[in-house]
This record gives sequence, C-alpha cells and structure tokens, in this order.
Amino acid sequence: MTLLADLLSTVFERRGRGPAAKPDGRGMAELAAALMGASAETEGLALARQMLDRYEFLDTRQRAAFFRHLGEKMDIDPEAVRAALEGYAAARSGDSYRAFISAAEPPRQELIRRLNQAPGATRRLVDMRADLLRLLREAPELAPLDQDFRHLFRSWFNRGFLVSRPVTWDSPASVLEKIIAYEAVHAIQSWDDLRLRLAPSDRRCFGFFHPAMPEEPLIFVEVALTSGIPGSIQGLLDDDRAEMPSGEADTAVFYSISNCQAGLAGISFGNFLIKQVAADLSAELPGLKTFVTLSPIPGLMRWIEAEGLAADPEDHPRMRALAARYLLHARRPDGKPADPVARFHLGNGAQVHAVHGGADISPNGLAQSGGAMVNYLYDLAKVTPNHEAYAQRGEIAASQPVRALAAQTETTRARGKTDG
Repeated sequence: MTLLADLLSTVFERRGRGPAAKPDGRGMAELAAALMGASAETEGLALARQMLDRYEFLDTRQRAAFFRHLGEKMDIDPEAVRAALEGYAAARSGDSYRAFISAAEPPRQELIRRLNQAPGATRRLVDMRADLLRLLREAPELAPLDQDFRHLFRSWFNRGFLVSRPVTWDSPASVLEKIIAYEAVHAIQSWDDLRLRLAPSDRRCFGFFHPAMPEEPLIFVEVALTSGIPGSIQGLLDDDRAEMPSGEADTAVFYSISNCQAGLAGISFGNFLIKQVAADLSAELPGLKTFVTLSPIPGLMRWIEAEGLAADPEDHPRMRALAARYLLHARRPDGKPADPVARFHLGNGAQVHAVHGGADISPNGLAQSGGAMVNYLYDLAKVTPNHEAYAQRGEIAASQPVRALAAQTETTRARGKTDG
C-alpha cells in the first residue's frame, strides 16, 4: 500500500473505535427525520450511529418497511423538479442550476451520506444494499432507491480511492480468511489448499481494498505463472505439480476472479484490477509475454438444454464446438452475450482465444459447462480496439480456431435438420 493509503486506513480504523450509540424509543423513520434535521456535527454523528445500530436488529420485514419508507417518503417531488428545470431553461445561472440539482436529488441520498459519518459505516451501508438487492426480487418498485445507493457507491468506490495489494501467505489471517470465504470460482478447501495458491513462486494473488474497509477485499484475482497457455484447471491446481521459478514463466493466467461484496454488485472493479495486475507483473517479470484467463462458462449447459442439443461431457471435441458456438452466438434480448463471464471479459477488451473440453471435471464444472472452459486473451495492444468494437457494435473478438469450431457446430446442426 502507498503511504497515503496507510494513512487513510489508519484514519478510518480510528473512526471505527468507540462505544456503541445509546438507543432511544424512536423508530427508524423518526431517527431518519432527526438525522436529516440535525445541524450539529456531534448530534448527526450520534444519530447516524444509532440508526445503523438499530438497523442491525431489524428483522427482514422491518428492513423491508424501512426501505419502503426511504423509497416512498424520501423520494423526489416530480413537480418541484419540473419547475426547477423550467427555471434553469429560462435563465441559466448558478442559482437556477443549484435549485434544479437540489430538487432532482432525493432526500434519501443525503440521508445515506449522513449515515456514512458513523464509525465503520461504509461497510455497513454496503451490507445494507446487499439486503436491498435481495428484496428487489419481490419489490421491484424499490429500484430507484437502489439507483441512489449505486450512484453514491460509484463515487465512494471510485478507482482513485482503491488500493491494489498483493495477498500472500504472510498477509494478515483476517484477510486470508476472507479469501477462503469469498473464493467464488474454485473453492478453497483448507488452509493447506490456500497455501498452495499463495506460497509457491509461480503463484500470485492480488486484491483491491478501500481505506474504509482495510481488511475487506472488494475483489481479488488468483494468478498462475506458467510456460504456455493451460487447458485445464486440474493441471493448474494439481497438488503434486512441479513448481516453476517465476522468472522462467512466459504466461500469466488469471484463473479465478472473485467479487467479495454482494452490496457492491454493479460497481465494476475487475477491469481495473486485471489491467493493474498485468502492469505490475510485467514490471516484475519482463519475461511474461502472454496474459490470459482460464475461465468457466457458467451458462453453457442451460443453453444446450434450451436449444435441445445433445451434449456429453466425455465427448470433448463436441463440448468444445458447442462452447465456441455458445460464446460467439448466444445472446440476451439486449444483444449482449448470454454468458456473464463472457460479458465481463469481452467488455474489458479481451478475445475469445481457445476453448477446452474436460477442463473442469469438478461437480460444479460439469453441471455448469459440461467440463468446458475458455481462455480469454488480454493482448494489451488490442484491448482498446476490441473494447470499442464490442461496446459500439457488439462485435466479439475471437481467434480463427474458435470461429472455425463455432462454424463446425452450425454445419452439424444444419445437416441434422436436413437429414431429419
């Protein structure tokens, strides 16, 4: 961490110390009104702490009622917004613009800002949004409230505030425990398993941290340093594999990227982290020439079933061809790729480089993708044009072998229909 990050972390940690707020008989709506009306800093701080403490003891029904209060009673006034906009259109000035901004911002945004005064509030607000996201499935009318959280979090968790830190076997136990808990792609079964991913010279792990949450990774990526591009996770994570001196590696493989905070869903960190890690590794190890992922294809088997296609995980050539077809041609109604991992990497400017059958034979790998995996290539010279082509025209960058595989599947389907 930089000196500035260390200082900020210390400040935030000190803010988190102190006695709990004293409760009173007011409900959450009353406390919210009091906090919005507080003019003294000490009063506002005490009310913010009390609200956050009270929230912790609410049950699911009570939390839903609190969110509905924010959504309904602390919303914008459309008539006031319309009048303020007309005033700004009639006479553009600092005063008329200020009036419009004031009318267009719902009071609940300011409430969330004031709640963030309390010690440790940032983490608690992230957890609060995680509760809200779960509730949205049954209460879509609260989506505007979620947009307010997202708007604020995009500012608070701006890339400029994030700190990239290596996670090593010597990192604090509190951080290592989070890595085990948050690993979302290839489960870490034990401390010994974690050591095998962090301690060897040909393994790396990096995370993004925020000064307000210094022991909580926001996202982390696990990296294997290899000779050549691997085609299976079994070989990459084999306990008995031969360790390679890091200086002999020519390829960095991003084999697991895990978002750690459910309450930060939709706040993108991964693209920044991958580029930061690639830059850091290039500086440390000049021999690295290739940066790729070894990624799951989580929607493949659902798509195969929906398309009425035959799939056998033992038939690796068939699974490779189906995976190529899915990655290049399966789309959502909005035109984006159907696969969520593909959307992430293609949006970052990566290329679909190669697909592999029998690459992940774990129960989860077989259930999600019939054992298939994919390498996304981060060619640093092509990342920007690939991203622009994808964002502007929906074009998917892919190697010629992958395109040939996808075309082969199309031909097979066409023949099958003709023969039938």
